[in-house]
Amino acid sequence: MTTTTTTTTTHEPQLIHPEVLASHVSGTPTEVSVRAGRHAFTIDEPSTLGGTDLGANPVEHLLAALGSCQVITFQVWAAQLGITVDDVDVTLTGELDLRGFLGLDDEVRPGFSSVDVSVQLTGPESPERYQELIDAVEKHCPVLDSLAGTVPVRSTYATA
Repeated sequence: MTTTTTTTTTHEPQLIHPEVLASHVSGTPTEVSVRAGRHAFTIDEPSTLGGTDLGANPVEHLLAALGSCQVITFQVWAAQLGITVDDVDVTLTGELDLRGFLGLDDEVRPGFSSVDVSVQLTGPESPERYQELIDAVEKHCPVLDSLAGTVPVRSTYATA
């Protein structure tokens, strides 16, 4: 049996609601257990920031989220545009001043001051076709849009 998924232009919202649970691992300084759907992983800080380095830290996960979303968006849009891509490699670096995170300077942002994304595409298409693909990815990558745009974040807090 073959299942085919099609998408059509619609004015109706096509909403998804990803949910992630992050919990401190009791007895550790910075280890976090994360559940994302059916998946589980550990986030931690390196020893230089008081952790035990049992997993990539949150800002590395943020870069990984952007890089992996770019790779997936390249694949999805290559298929939609009929563009052949043999490989997509995305290298990301970010600059973050720890004075903001540690509260050492209120003038310094705690988040990234910049993120550099370097994409290497390989395949048989012309530079013009790959530019068409790049433009589509820049326009449609959800994580890139979330980082570059202003996403409202609503927080609620409870104490026991």
